[in-house]
Amino acid sequence: QVQPVESGGGLVQAGGSLRLSCAASGSILRIYTMGWYRQAPGKQRELVATITGVGTTNYADSVKGRFTISKDNAKNTVYLQMNNLKPEDTAVYTCNQDTLNTNSVHYNAWGQGTQVTVSS
Repeated sequence: QVQPVESGGGLVQAGGSLRLSCAASGSILRIYTMGWYRQAPGKQRELVATITGVGTTNYADSVKGRFTISKDNAKNTVYLQMNNLKPEDTAVYTCNQDTLNTNSVHYNAWGQGTQVTVSS
């Protein structure tokens, strides 16, 4: 089963920082897109940030200027650096990988999610 592996969530005070990591699962031939989504209680899941295999990034307006997504091609891992966190950033953050693996199968898979809680 292909499932990206996330790490880095936790509890932080408002104004603080956290870094999330997501390692793509399987033997990767090509990364199309990897990204982070979040879902707060009672709300729909929303895009936070994505990055393509060639490095094109996309951010939700609410996180622009505070969050930075990056990737390590050698490790097939993406990072989400979150600065100046706000209580409204509290959510379960889930990683998505959209990849072509060496078995020629195209995967679009979700991680299990990691909790980010920002206290005021």
